[in-house]
Order: sequence, then C-alpha cells, then structure tokens
Amino acid sequence: MNALIAYRPFAALLLAAALLAPTAASARDCRPQLREGWVRMPPGRMPMMAGFGRIVNPCPMPAKIVSARSPSFGSVELHETRLIDGVSRMRPVPELRLAPDGSAVLKPGGMHLMLMQPTAVLKPGSRVVVEFVLAGGGTVLGEFEVRKPAP
Repeated sequence: MNALIAYRPFAALLLAAALLAPTAASARDCRPQLREGWVRMPPGRMPMMAGFGRIVNPCPMPAKIVSARSPSFGSVELHETRLIDGVSRMRPVPELRLAPDGSAVLKPGGMHLMLMQPTAVLKPGSRVVVEFVLAGGGTVLGEFEVRKPAP
C-alpha cells in the first residue's frame, strides 16, 4: 500500500501531461486556415482577379503550401509583387512556407493569389472556394468573398 501512495503524485503528473499534450493524431491532423479571405473584382470584364487574406498555421509544426486550385477559376497561382529598381514586378511564388504558430498575409501590393479564367460570372458578395495543396499531402479549403473594386 505504501508503494501505491508513493507513486500517486507521479501518476497524477503523468495523467495531467497526457491530457494537456496534443496527441500525435491531433498534431498530424492540424492544418493551416484561411482567415478574412476576399477577392478584388476588377473593373470591367478582365479574365483575372486577385485574392487576399491571412493564412495562419496554428500547428506545432511548419506547413508548406505548394499549389492552389478552385472550381471557380481555370488557374490559381500564388504571386508576389515587389518593387525592383523603381518598377513594380510580379512573379510566381513556388511555395508558401508557414512557421509553426505563424502566418502569411496576402495583400494588395505584396503576396496574393492570381485567380485566372473565371468559370462563371462573379458578383460582389459571391463566395469563391480555393483549395490549397500542402506538401506531403492534404489540402486546406478557404472561402473568399468577392468585393467591388475600390473607387
């Protein structure tokens, strides 16, 4: 009986650690999330739009987005705009790395989604789903609201 009493604090500590620690399954199933997603509707009928928002990685391990797709567009690419020698230049970004508990901001004049060849007419208030493909398998769904261009 004395041996059981001696191990009781140790057992309680192990039980508390097991309850508080994320399980291997929950860490493995953890995925980045899109927040505040929106698509800027271009003036007129241009064959491309830009998508913005914030992608957060609440997971304890890094994540890498390697591509994106949407049933609403023929092509979706991650791009970045940079000012080089006084000229704004846009280039494709092959992957988006997200640190553990980190985030990436998609914003006008910076990193953003290029949404090309819309498959339907989109109006302000429409919702667009984009599926982000993760390295190593798995996907993340994000919803974007279509907004009017700024005046």
